[in-house]
Amino acid sequence: MRNLSACEQLVKEAIKGDDSAFLQLIQLYKIDLYKTALSFLRSEEEALEAIQEVTYRAYKSIRTVRDASYFKTWLIRIMINYCNDQLKKEKRVVFSEEILSLQGTSENYNEMELKDAMLGLDERSQEIITLKYFQDMKIKDIALTLQCPEGTVKTWLNKALKALRNKLEGNGGDQRV
Repeated sequence: MRNLSACEQLVKEAIKGDDSAFLQLIQLYKIDLYKTALSFLRSEEEALEAIQEVTYRAYKSIRTVRDASYFKTWLIRIMINYCNDQLKKEKRVVFSEEILSLQGTSENYNEMELKDAMLGLDERSQEIITLKYFQDMKIKDIALTLQCPEGTVKTWLNKALKALRNKLEGNGGDQRV
């Protein structure tokens, strides 16, 4: 992994119009973008399409980045907005091929139960849990991404986890979240 100053330098070069620097940044963060998209869209094909669209959107608006140290946060925010827009457009429950082809093992069942419970949460709760546990973001970084105070993120996360726990227990699950 690159040190922060090297990434910040790439961001500054990309803002000035260096396409090569922009492509290096996308390459650096493509796994984070993919994991975020997959956690929202639940489909590998849709996640890959999301990366293409978000790359295009980021390229078009790279000059709007104010602080190079928050480039990753800015990029993830674009992905979250794109995914939420897609989910709103479709207004449907998305079942990935992975879920449909489960073999029935208890590990797969627990994963399916967790994904199903996540789909039952409100948009903000899904977003907070995804950022915290699927992206391994710190509360401070989530607050920056969502542009709200850290205390608010903690409150939302607490409520989201409680709602998720209730959904899992309501489904007969004995998992602890």
